[in-house]
Amino acid sequence: MTDNKLEETMYFKVSKEEELNPRDVLLTVYDALEEKGYNSLNQLVGYFISGDPAYITSHKQARSLIRRVERDDLIEELLVSYLKGRGNQ
Repeated sequence: MTDNKLEETMYFKVSKEEELNPRDVLLTVYDALEEKGYNSLNQLVGYFISGDPAYITSHKQARSLIRRVERDDLIEELLVSYLKGRGNQ
């Protein structure tokens, strides 16, 4: 007896990952680094320069979270936030 299911086309649906807000990611990662006692700014700069996720703690899944957003999107968020803040001084 042959199994006809082997000849049928199988369908599967991949759920699309939710779009992450770079600002929220940065704040979450910053908080996780602070909670673990790291110098958050130094760790983030190390990550931005090298691209090495080892600079980011895995606490609160911060490392996997930051890797889901392009580094240039994170840097753009920082620049936009900084430059907009200059007008308020």
